Amino acid sequence: MTVDGTRITRAERQAQTRERLVEVARDLFLTEGYAATPLDRVAVAAGFSKGAVYSNFAGKEELCLAVLDSMHAEQIEGIVEAFSAHTDLDSRIDAFVEWARRSVGNPRYTALEVEFAAAARHSPFVARELVKRHREMRSMAAGLIAQIAEEEGIELALTPDQAATSLLSLGIGMGAMRSLDASIDVSVFAAAIRSLVRAKNS
Repeated sequence: MTVDGTRITRAERQAQTRERLVEVARDLFLTEGYAATPLDRVAVAAGFSKGAVYSNFAGKEELCLAVLDSMHAEQIEGIVEAFSAHTDLDSRIDAFVEWARRSVGNPRYTALEVEFAAAARHSPFVARELVKRHREMRSMAAGLIAQIAEEEGIELALTPDQAATSLLSLGIGMGAMRSLDASIDVSVFAAAIRSLVRAKNS
């Protein structure tokens, strides 16, 4: 029952429990690391039993995937917001670079992604799920690139999928570098995007 006396359904209660578990697990995984955080710790910190964790997630791997999904959703929201402004292309690119300057290379985020990705070596499930998510992110990025190209009336030097792959690869690599050296300038993103446009339209 909510604070105003309204009854909540079982599905709503389960969704709230799941959301709370993801929130707590995210904080613990980022602070202490994936391997160092047992499910018992997540359950206690969230105020639930370990059984509640297993009622919502098949195990620790699935919980961590949900945590990564929440992180990626925030990143995607920031990217879409930067490129969705009704301004000229240069301003959109500059807005994206500002987002990247704030968001790319968070040491804790990068450490968690690298640590969990290492689990793919021994877990076919993790490997499959990470591949699926990478493909979804690439598809989303390709769609956004195609949309911007159409709105701006420009042709790209690469296909939207190739451009998305190139920019995501650059972003992942830069994120790893900036997690160790925050002084690395993200303006290379702007140069890379503009080169994709100039190469075809020059």
